[in-house]
Amino acid sequence: MEIVHASLKRRHPASAARENEAAEAVDALWAHAEPADGLQHASALPAPDRLDLLLYLLTQDTPGQGDAVSRAHRLITRSHRTSPLLRHSYLPLDPRAATGRTAR
Repeated sequence: MEIVHASLKRRHPASAARENEAAEAVDALWAHAEPADGLQHASALPAPDRLDLLLYLLTQDTPGQGDAVSRAHRLITRSHRTSPLLRHSYLPLDPRAATGRTAR
């Protein structure tokens, strides 16, 4: 299992998070997860200027699936593109954020 942390920056930092925003964000991740993502668990914590996400992904032994950071980035990007909440409230991930370290 690998853990990936990512943050989505709020489009309007002065606006407060809605009460159920974290749950809606996690629901969006689950709705757009594909088997190759290896998503096992996700959590979200809204902050005044961002939404922090923790994604727990299965370690992939199959070549070609990409490392956990790349898989998490693809999942978050896919979810952001199709979720009205994420698209309207948060900026998309920086493509350079797809490189990083994971915890095992």
